[in-house]
Amino acid sequence: MAAATPLHLQNKPHHHHHRLSSLFSSSLPFSIKTTPLSTSKPSSLIISSTSNPLLSGRKLRAAVIGGGPAGSSAAETLAAGGIETFLFERSPASSKPCGGAIPLCMLEEFSIPPELVDRKVTRMKIISPSNLTVDFGKTLKPNEYIAMLRREVLDSFLRRRAETAGATAITALVTSLDLPSSPASPYVIHYNAGGSRHSLAVDVVIGADGANSRVAKSIKAGDYSCAIAFQERIKLPDEKMEYYQDLAEMYVGNDVSPDFYAWVFPKCDHVAVGTGTVCSKQNIKLYQRGIRERVEPKISGGKVIKVEAHPIPEHPRPVRIRGRVALVGDAAGYVTKCSGEGIYFAAKSGKLCAEAILKASEGGLRMISEEDLRREYLKEWDGKYLVTYRLLDLLHRVFYGSNAAREALVELCGDEYVQRMTFESYLYKRLAEGDRWEDAKMVFNTFGSLIRCQIVGRDIQALRV
Repeated sequence: MAAATPLHLQNKPHHHHHRLSSLFSSSLPFSIKTTPLSTSKPSSLIISSTSNPLLSGRKLRAAVIGGGPAGSSAAETLAAGGIETFLFERSPASSKPCGGAIPLCMLEEFSIPPELVDRKVTRMKIISPSNLTVDFGKTLKPNEYIAMLRREVLDSFLRRRAETAGATAITALVTSLDLPSSPASPYVIHYNAGGSRHSLAVDVVIGADGANSRVAKSIKAGDYSCAIAFQERIKLPDEKMEYYQDLAEMYVGNDVSPDFYAWVFPKCDHVAVGTGTVCSKQNIKLYQRGIRERVEPKISGGKVIKVEAHPIPEHPRPVRIRGRVALVGDAAGYVTKCSGEGIYFAAKSGKLCAEAILKASEGGLRMISEEDLRREYLKEWDGKYLVTYRLLDLLHRVFYGSNAAREALVELCGDEYVQRMTFESYLYKRLAEGDRWEDAKMVFNTFGSLIRCQIVGRDIQALRV
């Protein structure tokens, strides 16, 4: 793909790789030995019997933009596999407004130490618009729970682990990405660090820089709908915090969100109270006031210690790979509808993408191509999770469209078979084995609840008129 040549490279086209290396080295408080990337034509590379050329005298060089679960998992996997890896994070000390719930399988799969977990949620309540309350945790086994943690704690741990694996962490704002002019030319990353501008040439780029991804814009990955998540961290008096010791609450209703749910999730010494919406972002503070009013008796006397807001993608981007650039996590749009889950899928996509690069490059020895990324990463990801995303999108459209439908959702959540199937799928990220008769009954009950609650909804609306 053609791209504009960086201004500082235009006068000396034959020596820009040396310039880029010196710029990169000067941005850090220590010296780094880097082998300059060749920008000559593919004929200068050693061609093997495979379709991808061998790299001469160096390993593949990769940049990961964004240091959340997606980017850190990608950087750790790449570096551990022998690829020269640079991990960019703009604000290492910041925290993303996030419910912070992760499934049980993530603790083992990503070796998350237990001390990072703030709370082990074993009880969950779902509250309908009419305040019908369902206990949604009756089928959990004694050793099962939903892990609650703070994103700033998890993210910093994953970044440190990526550095330990060999990734070079760079605290910087990536401002732009120049695309290569030939299949063997590098991508050039421009970034601000330490009050000055720098550049770095790499072979591969992983965009893990969130819903407002600059990497996605650079490759014209297309737009997608975003929700806005808003939450307050509230430190409660001890006796009220005791109530939320192992309890999470989810509220649905037009007063807290027209198209999502609101939550009260326990953290180490406080609760996170928040909500989200896609269709009415301008009214997010109104919905936050709504959830505050719904839970007022339980949080009265609490002190707000932090207020946070952040965009959340609603569906995968139209383009997730272009050239040797791949998008992962929120940048790719990997947040599920209905539940709003994103942490596990972010980390998983970063790891899967990095494994694809390692496989295609034979551990960093060869250049890779767009076809490699599509085959080894995108096809694998879609094969594993695309059906899940489509199913949850369907459920979201069915159950979040009106208060009547939300009443039906809460009513269904009282069924123990529904709970078992839900938690089995969520906690272990596998399709739960069901019983065909129970499945048939669940479908029948779903239609029954929707019909009944639509009638109830009309009756309530008539009374209000």
